Amino acid sequence: MATVVLAYSGGLDTSVAIRWIKEKYNLDVIAVTIDVGNERNMQEISERATRIGAVKSMVVDGREDFVRYFVWPALQAGAIYEGQYPLATALARPLIARLLVEVARQEGAVAVAHGCTGKGNDQVRFDVSINTLAPDLKIIAPVREWSMTRDNEIAYAAEHNIPIKATSASPYSVDQNLWGRSIECGILEDPWEEPPADVFDWTADPDSVTLEPTYHEITFEHGIPVALNGEEIPGYTLVETLNSEAGKYGIGRIDHVENRLIGIKSREIYEAPAAVVLHAAHNALEGLTLSREQIRFKETIAAEYARLIYNGQWYSALHQDLAAYVQSTQRFVSGTVRVKLSRGRCQIVGRKSDSSLYSLGLATYDSGDQFDHNAALGFIKLWALPLTTQAQAQLLPSIGFEGNLLNNSEGKVQIATNTKDKASEA
Repeated sequence: MATVVLAYSGGLDTSVAIRWIKEKYNLDVIAVTIDVGNERNMQEISERATRIGAVKSMVVDGREDFVRYFVWPALQAGAIYEGQYPLATALARPLIARLLVEVARQEGAVAVAHGCTGKGNDQVRFDVSINTLAPDLKIIAPVREWSMTRDNEIAYAAEHNIPIKATSASPYSVDQNLWGRSIECGILEDPWEEPPADVFDWTADPDSVTLEPTYHEITFEHGIPVALNGEEIPGYTLVETLNSEAGKYGIGRIDHVENRLIGIKSREIYEAPAAVVLHAAHNALEGLTLSREQIRFKETIAAEYARLIYNGQWYSALHQDLAAYVQSTQRFVSGTVRVKLSRGRCQIVGRKSDSSLYSLGLATYDSGDQFDHNAALGFIKLWALPLTTQAQAQLLPSIGFEGNLLNNSEGKVQIATNTKDKASEA
């Protein structure tokens, strides 16, 4: 019988999908669970897939590839969607899609399947990536096709003796990997409601933290974290350690109403302790080693890079173009950043680099000052030259007097004269 390779998470959607695909498409299901730092018993999940009805199940360790080829490039880019979301789920999807295609080729499958809904972002990320890498493979998305509610799925699972953890009383949909944990559904769909305590798993309640602050030193080479507190460790171990350390202080909680690709707004809760700390540290090191112009332009690139990841365009020529620029900016982003972790807060308290553009001799106000103060007069005159030239040629003659520009209550530009009773609009 023909087979389909299913991205199996062990959750409600994909557990129900194993039985449903067999009934709907008469295809044998090969369940593939990708370990991207999910912090779960992968073997237990794999065995559950077999009990439900998969003809074969396997676990693929993708942690090293995930960090090296997806997380670190996004960190180097400074990619944070809409200034809040570190893109944990979005970053994992192109890797999972690639691994699904690889298994499908190995097993001779005719299709691949995923558990995405019809109004989420992940369906786009999976479908676009799979179509790009293997346009001949059919894509099956049971949740998108069957139009079941979560209550319907829970009832279906109970009817067919499918073991699941979700209940109507606790209907959260959770996705997690090394880089972060996302939670949605249930009471969280009301953006006015404060997230209940049972939503969080990685982070302590910041208001309840009594720990004394701790300090950690993160060493970067070319924008990539390579050591923590002087010890070189694998990337995924470094991320796991910071997730644990920062999570103890309640660092990394994000409550975000974001704009989904498909055009709706969605309230999302994220936990991303390591991502928050590492982005802050990386940004601080860039502030030391990049020029003002590089930093200013890179902010634009970072926003575009984040949108590209969020919108499922990882395997695109545009990504290659942006990545080339990002890699160029990271040539000298090497050094060490010291962070202070305290209740709900990550604070940058030190940074150093052999490639630092910071000059104490130029910055100091003490006796070691090497700055040429006389040069400032000429600089100011030249900097102001375009403004004074335009003012003399256009602005001042049009109003007939010299004055100061002010904004009135209606937002219109006005000129305040030296008299008390006269103002002309410009």
